[in-house]
Amino acid sequence: MEQFTYQIGLGEDDERLDKWISSVLPHLSRSYIQKCIKSDALFVNGKPQKASYRLRVDDEIVFHIPEAAEPDITAENIPLSVLYEDADVLIVNKPKGMVVHPAPGHYSGTLVNAVMFHCKGQLSGIGGVMRPGIVHRIDRDTTGSLIICKNDQAHNCLAAQLKEHSITRRYRAIVHGVIRSDQGTVDAPVGRDPKDRKRMAVNEINGKSAVTHYEVLQRFQDYTYIECRLETGRTHQIRVHMTSIGHPLLGDEVYGNRKTSYHLEGQTLHAMTIGFVHPSTGEYLEVTAPLPEYFEHLLHIL
Repeated sequence: MEQFTYQIGLGEDDERLDKWISSVLPHLSRSYIQKCIKSDALFVNGKPQKASYRLRVDDEIVFHIPEAAEPDITAENIPLSVLYEDADVLIVNKPKGMVVHPAPGHYSGTLVNAVMFHCKGQLSGIGGVMRPGIVHRIDRDTTGSLIICKNDQAHNCLAAQLKEHSITRRYRAIVHGVIRSDQGTVDAPVGRDPKDRKRMAVNEINGKSAVTHYEVLQRFQDYTYIECRLETGRTHQIRVHMTSIGHPLLGDEVYGNRKTSYHLEGQTLHAMTIGFVHPSTGEYLEVTAPLPEYFEHLLHIL
């Protein structure tokens, strides 16, 4: 059983206990944290507290993170496009249409099902039974590079780098409209859309800080091919940010909803390059996923 200990400092108080834990341990889901709190795995000043407890300066947090249970998820022999692999990490090029981890309606055919077969039990357990090895994710219809952690030490190291925003993440996208400036930055908090909880939105009240840098690679008559570099990694960040400045992603039916003559399955977004400090060697490692065929074909047509 892993133990996490922390003392609350100035500026960290007056936040819900479960929300704060989720921010400092982003690899654990909020629902998993709440279950741990209910089972008295987390103490504040030596006493169990409710998830809604408001933190105070000098509170001491002790979180006994339970050992991960054996996943009930079935390992499936699904081909993987492996970009890099060693004893600590596996980096794959996720195809379009593949869900990263099991969820209601998607208990098979996911990336987790595939990596469980590929890694044969050598996956970190910190993410819980539904997310073995998963330290971050990309959307079902987004393609590209994704890191899988093979042990808890690698998982903790990568989670810390994600929290510090030190991981390099560069995406390629095609957006509606012609962007006039060669480069720019969208600095706007992203959170749940108050009008539709299934969507994200620029949310000045309850959103978390989010920064996306973009650079124009090529302009077409009605579209622009761009590279986006993430400082933060909020849910649907690029999709929300580009929509907020009037340039939604081509094919994005959730945030764009603009008609197109091209037959696409979801947004035209590719997680091209990911770079991080390797958990064992301490050296910087950067891996690039080639553009998928549909993306290359679309660029050729445009």
